[in-house]
Amino acid sequence: MTADTGSSVIAQLVEALGEKVSTDAAGLSAAQADQSGHRSATAPLAIVDARSIDDVQQTMRIATRTRTPVVTRGAGTGLAGASIASAGQIVLSTASMTRVLEVNEADLLAVVEPGIINADLNAQLAQHGLWFAPDPASRAISTVGGNIATNAGGLLCAKYGVTRDAVLALKVVLADGRLISTGHRSVKGVTGLDLTALMVGSEGILGVIVEATVRLRRVVEGEIATIAAFFDTVVDAATASAALTAAGLQPAVMELVDPKTLRAIDDFVGGDLSSRGAAHLAVQFDGPSAAADARRALDILTEMGADADLTTDRAEGERLLATRRAAHASLERLGTTLIEDISVPRSAMPAMFSEIETIERKFGVSIPTLAHAGDGNLHPNFVFEGPEVPEHVWRAADELFQAALRLGGTLTGEHGVGTLKKRWLAAELGVDQVELQRQIKTVFDPLGILNPGKVF
Repeated sequence: MTADTGSSVIAQLVEALGEKVSTDAAGLSAAQADQSGHRSATAPLAIVDARSIDDVQQTMRIATRTRTPVVTRGAGTGLAGASIASAGQIVLSTASMTRVLEVNEADLLAVVEPGIINADLNAQLAQHGLWFAPDPASRAISTVGGNIATNAGGLLCAKYGVTRDAVLALKVVLADGRLISTGHRSVKGVTGLDLTALMVGSEGILGVIVEATVRLRRVVEGEIATIAAFFDTVVDAATASAALTAAGLQPAVMELVDPKTLRAIDDFVGGDLSSRGAAHLAVQFDGPSAAADARRALDILTEMGADADLTTDRAEGERLLATRRAAHASLERLGTTLIEDISVPRSAMPAMFSEIETIERKFGVSIPTLAHAGDGNLHPNFVFEGPEVPEHVWRAADELFQAALRLGGTLTGEHGVGTLKKRWLAAELGVDQVELQRQIKTVFDPLGILNPGKVF
C-alpha cells in the first residue's frame, strides 16, 4: 500500500466515523503486539474504536471497497499472535463495545457486546445469582469476544466446558459489511449448518463478532472443598491427577504446577508452597457432593504418596487458586517466555511431562510447565534471554508439538494458532484438511482482508 493509498483509506474512515478513527503513534505501536511477546515489524495504518454494530459495518465496507486488510482486536491479551497488526492494516477495536444488552434469568442466557471483560460480566451477573462459566486465567483482563475468538478454556472447563459450550448465538459482520445472525436462543436448534460453532475459535479470519448470546449457570450452592497436594515429581502429580479422573471424580478445578513454576510463584508472591513438595496439584470440588468427593479424592492422593490436606473454607480455597493464577506473571520475571499450549488425553499427561523433561535435557532449555490437569491442557513456557526466540527454542518447541501429537493430542487447547503455530498446522490436520479450511475462509472472505497471515 502506498502512502497516498493509505491516506485515502484513513480519509474515508474519518469521513464515515469521525473521532473514532485514530492514528496516534502510541496506540498504533500497542497494536503491533499482544501478550505472546511477539511484535510486528511495522505499525498499522489506523485504529477504529468501534462503538456499535454500524461502526463495524461501515469499517468493513470501506475495507472491502479499498481492499484494505483488517485485524479485529479486543484487549490484546492473546498468546498466539492472532491480534497483532502491521503496515497497511486497519485495527478494528471492539474494546469499547462493553454493554450487557440483556440478562434473562428464566432462560439462563445473556446478550452481550464483545468488548466486555470476562470478570466484569460475571460481576454484573452475580447480582442475579448467575455466572458465565468460561474461566481463563486472564479473566480479569480478557474480553468475552476474545474468549469466543479463541474458544478459551481455563481453570473450570473440565467440569463446565470451554467457551464453545457457553455460546448459543452470535451476530457477525462479514468482510463486506453484511450482518448475519447465527445460532438460537433456544436450548435446541439444528436448522442448517452450525455456523456459530464454526465462528467460535475462528480467530477473526471469518468475520467480526459484534454480539453474543451466551449460556449462563446459576451460582453453585453448597460447599466448596479444596485439596492442596504436593508430590516429589511432576510425573507423580500428573499420574495422580489421571487417577482421579479414572476413578470417576469430576472436580471443578484441577491444576498442576511443576517444580520450576512452583518456585517462581513462591518468589513472586512471597509464599512457601515449594517447601512441601516439588510439584503441586490443586483440586477443587463444588456442589452438594463436594465434601464427600473431596474426601474420596484425598484418600486416592495420599495413597499415591501425596502430602495433602483438605479445606472447606471458601476463602482459603480461593487463595490457593489465586496463587495458581499468578503463574504467568511469576514466570515473566525469569526472562522472555514463549508460552505454549498443548493438550493430550488425560491419561497421557504423565508421558507428556516425561517428554518435556527429555526435551529440556536435549536442548538445554528451561520449560516451566503448568496444566489444567482436569482436561489434559498443558502450558509449557520456554524461558530464554533477549527479545527474539532462539532457533534452538523453536527446535525444542517442534519436538514438543510432535510429542503431543504422537500421544493423541493437539497443538493448541485454548490459545489458538495465530501466527505462532502456523508452521505446524498441517502436521496435525493434514494437507487436505488445511486446504479445505482455506476454502471455507475464502467463502467468508473472498478478498482475504480479514486477519491476513493468521492461522494459515
